[in-house]
Amino acid sequence: MSFHLLISLRPRQWTKNLLVFAAPLFSFRFSAEVWLRAGGALVAFCLISSAIYLLNDCLDAAADRNHPSKRHRPIASGLVSIPSALVTAVILAAASLSLAASITPALAWVVLLYGLIQVGYCFQYKRMPLLDLFCIASGFLLRAIAGVVAGGFGFSPWFLLTVGLLALFLAIEKRKAELRVAQGIGVITRKVLERYSLPLLLRLESLVATSAFMSYSLWAAGPALNGASTAWMLLTVPFALVGIFRYQLLSDPEEAERRRLLAPERTSEKPEEILLGDRGIQLTLLAWLFTVVVVGLSHHAELLPEAGLQS
Repeated sequence: MSFHLLISLRPRQWTKNLLVFAAPLFSFRFSAEVWLRAGGALVAFCLISSAIYLLNDCLDAAADRNHPSKRHRPIASGLVSIPSALVTAVILAAASLSLAASITPALAWVVLLYGLIQVGYCFQYKRMPLLDLFCIASGFLLRAIAGVVAGGFGFSPWFLLTVGLLALFLAIEKRKAELRVAQGIGVITRKVLERYSLPLLLRLESLVATSAFMSYSLWAAGPALNGASTAWMLLTVPFALVGIFRYQLLSDPEEAERRRLLAPERTSEKPEEILLGDRGIQLTLLAWLFTVVVVGLSHHAELLPEAGLQS
């Protein structure tokens, strides 16, 4: 595989697939088998998502050449031919489905559903306002569901709702950034942007961000609300709020302009770049993850004596 073809797989975006570990982490399941199965789901989603990226870049090659940053992508710039990219996409998709099926047939169905939705997005849905946002969000939600089915256990609907709403929030922020770029250069680089306006996206952002925070808080409230395994997860709520605030700060037009010269790639148009590059987001995630692990280990330790008495 050539270097440019590898770049076309967008390995930096594989960070999104870490979401498959959410189910075992928040269920406080620490057995090696559960995490190995989740790891297999991670690899399957890396393969299928890269196949979709290749397909999307082939279809968007002409439009990407008019974009200030996307024109440098290997397929748009001609460094990778469209036929070789499509053949690679088919091979990756087949490998992903085979791996998922070897873990559990249910996971293969989740991967297949993800692939079908994203193929539909590449060909048609990305031109349809609002539906394009839900297609983007569905990818994150299906990653979380993949972790559930790979581990073979149930999960709180509140958490899945939170994942879906947060994904919708990121999709709206992505469209906001794309619309500002299009208005700045005077070229509509994505057809659906003609149907959006910044005031509309701001209203959607406010609704979805509030809903996501509320659903996360209800999940963190614990078993009383069919949420997390312990109400001590409420300790993580402030970090969730700070994370949402931080992301909104980074997506603010004036703040984005101030940071543009220092890190031009670090925009809400590319959520993975913010995750990998912004120190504030990284510290918030680390503090949130540390709190989750401490609460999980404490809860697990409390359950061990009870299990011993029951046995």
